[in-house]
Amino acid sequence: MTEWIMRQLPALVILVPFTAAPLAYLLGTKFGRPIALVSALLSQPLAVLLAMRVSREGALRYEVGGWGGPLGIDLVVDGVAAVMVLVTTVVGLFVTVYALGYFGDRERYRFFWPLWLFLWGSLLALFLSGDIFNLYVCLELVSMSAVALVGLTLRREALVAAMRYMLAAILGSLFYLLGVALIYGAFGSVDMQTLREVIRVDTTGQAALALMTVGLVLKTALFPLHFWLPPAHSNAPSPVSAVLSALVIKGSFYILVRLWVDVAQPAAFPGVSTVLGVLGATAIVWGSIQALRQERLKMLVAYSTVAQIGYLFLMFPLVTGGGPAAADAWMGGVFHAASHALAKSAMFLAAGTVLARFGHDRIEGLGGLSRRAPATAMTFGLAGVTMMGLPPSGGFVAKWQMIRASIESGQWWWAVVVVAGGLLAAAYVFKVVGPFFGREPEALDEADLDPGPSPWTMEGAALALALGSLVLGVLGQPLLDLIMVSAPALVTGVTP
Repeated sequence: MTEWIMRQLPALVILVPFTAAPLAYLLGTKFGRPIALVSALLSQPLAVLLAMRVSREGALRYEVGGWGGPLGIDLVVDGVAAVMVLVTTVVGLFVTVYALGYFGDRERYRFFWPLWLFLWGSLLALFLSGDIFNLYVCLELVSMSAVALVGLTLRREALVAAMRYMLAAILGSLFYLLGVALIYGAFGSVDMQTLREVIRVDTTGQAALALMTVGLVLKTALFPLHFWLPPAHSNAPSPVSAVLSALVIKGSFYILVRLWVDVAQPAAFPGVSTVLGVLGATAIVWGSIQALRQERLKMLVAYSTVAQIGYLFLMFPLVTGGGPAAADAWMGGVFHAASHALAKSAMFLAAGTVLARFGHDRIEGLGGLSRRAPATAMTFGLAGVTMMGLPPSGGFVAKWQMIRASIESGQWWWAVVVVAGGLLAAAYVFKVVGPFFGREPEALDEADLDPGPSPWTMEGAALALALGSLVLGVLGQPLLDLIMVSAPALVTGVTP
């Protein structure tokens, strides 16, 4: 039995939330809450066992139903996929625990549980997919469930944001699907392992990859195609905001990495890596400046996401050069995705606790929060350490790897961007944390009245994620080792 479970791990990881989602829908809120919690708890050991197996055996290839490619569906699990599955299950567990207190048993939010489980399963399927068409299917499932979750409250602002998000997601999907069609027509395959061997630098290949890249950049909300992200993330319910920022945008970024580092060699398409890096650098500066200008806490955290996305795209020009710098950039980019997921979900959950407790998230009205809600203030401060990239956080490890890669490759200007981004992050984090430890507002309106402590599940889940982002910096070596398991040839310098 144990041996069977170990063989079926890639499928079981996906099957748990996909089985729980329809059950949560059919049985309603009363049973949907415990079903979601049990599903979240079951996912943890499965993800850990999968990561351990990959670390021990190398990349795994699982044929769904015994039908492998090209006719069937293959699940592929290498080090990066295992890391993303781990991060998704950890964030998913604490978001689920937080949502138990945030939504309670209110029947009006009964659709949260099946939609959230469906989104969770779709993300896991995306990270494990082995062909570009199946990635499209998973990407669509993620987008549609995310759009529904953004509009869950039915408030006008949320519905407008959800509609804008849906239009951006559909447009991005159309670009991506058109690129998939061109690739299949030209090269006769959608399997990434096969495409790695047959894809050519010709007009069709370049057009296809350009279309797919534009679509995925739009879905990832990279500057200047980030217009849909701040309203969607700030107006969604806080557990949804956390998932969108920590996990959903990482799905489209993950596909971009697979395309440009694993399938198509960036050096064969001159200038693409540099353009992505420049857009990432611009996003860091622009997003940080916009975050500094915000007066609402959730909007500030949303623009912080725009900035932090930029660091991910610095990976592309740094990996292209090959050598030791490529390995450092690879580890730094993926590690940043993991540490950002923990810290940013903690930030949004902390903001949600403030909003639920005080009825507003105006920064100017949050004076003295460290005395009124010490756990929430600590959560935001600890998560801010990762955003700034200060030791001993996971953000420090990730940014140090990127700085080292910049210096090793002779591209020192990316290191300047990383340092500048850290200083700007400090500015907007202290804009919030400073008042937390200051005086309480003298004139309190009705919205500022404190109704009492929030449920322990909410404060505890957010604090656990913030602490996790710090633990990554201290105990992150196993994760760095896992990232390098079966890394692409461009990163390792070893011809497959």
